[in-house]
Amino acid sequence: MSAGVELDHITVRFGEFTAVDNATLDIKGGEFFSFLGPSGCGKTTILRTVSGFLEPSEGTVRIGGQDMRGSGPNKRPTALIFQNLALFPLMSVAENITYGLRVRGVDKATRMKKAGELLDLIALPGQGDKLVSELSGGQKQRVAIARALAVQPKVLLLDEPLSALDLKLRQHMRNELRAIQQMVGITFIYITHDQGEALTMSDRIAVMSDGVIQQVGDGKAVYDSPTTAFVASFVGENNAFAGTVSRAEGDYAVVDSPLGALRGRNLHGLKAGAKAILFVRPESVKLGSGPADTTFSTKVKSVAFEGNMTHVFLEGIGKKDVTVTVGRHSNDTIPEQDEMAAVTYDPDLGLVLPEGKMARE
Repeated sequence: MSAGVELDHITVRFGEFTAVDNATLDIKGGEFFSFLGPSGCGKTTILRTVSGFLEPSEGTVRIGGQDMRGSGPNKRPTALIFQNLALFPLMSVAENITYGLRVRGVDKATRMKKAGELLDLIALPGQGDKLVSELSGGQKQRVAIARALAVQPKVLLLDEPLSALDLKLRQHMRNELRAIQQMVGITFIYITHDQGEALTMSDRIAVMSDGVIQQVGDGKAVYDSPTTAFVASFVGENNAFAGTVSRAEGDYAVVDSPLGALRGRNLHGLKAGAKAILFVRPESVKLGSGPADTTFSTKVKSVAFEGNMTHVFLEGIGKKDVTVTVGRHSNDTIPEQDEMAAVTYDPDLGLVLPEGKMARE
């Protein structure tokens, strides 16, 4: 059984520092929901508040519709997987998995039966007698998940559990985590700074910056239609052209930038004179010329071949390059370093957003 989680105007302060600022969110039962953001953005503080390790300074946490005020971690229908996993090295795999059941007074026969069921679930059948030290990194991750599931939580909280793994194993475990969540059907709340993890696994994502939830949506929404300059510059790679809106025409606006007047979708209804940033993703920029308000020319700084794609880095605005990503089987002729290159894009793939804080500033 799963439960929804509601954050109702949650604020968490540590002295004069506000770690989470007025977060309001409704996570559905059975949803794989991720909080995505850079270190220090407040995502782990939210997780600890949901789990009961922190009490909010203001606002209410509800799990399954029940107010959790005053309920400690052991009184909530949640289980938490820590970043370092916190497995017991001197216990067997089965003992690790059933530790929570033992604490609750469940008899040994029932515990061992449950361990066997969970070992089958995490694809480690017959491995219960092994010590944790005999397991690989990915196997330890799965044991930590099984231990959390053994106490039958309604909500499973995961605090960057894949961050210590190498890239290939991390990518493999993304698929395994998602598959396990779909099999057990309970609510997963996942904390990560890794965009690939969030986009690959999540039903929905909350992107955070400086304690504020910037945008909530599925992976396609936050990637294709970011609502703030921070989300546009944090989720995936993006080319940014800052300037002033010179004119607004229906669903589009033209931004006067140092590289020319460039047009894109105007989802915020910005008017002439507004400070704005036009964002165009590298895979949406094409070599060659097109309409005047979606084309500019600049010098090639460098070219990087990456197997299935080639990145062409062009002189941009200030210290920020413009990146063009060309597919492996494209018919485009790749320019040489120091050549002048014309590039263009579809205006429907350009997005004009209000000027605001960018990621990594």
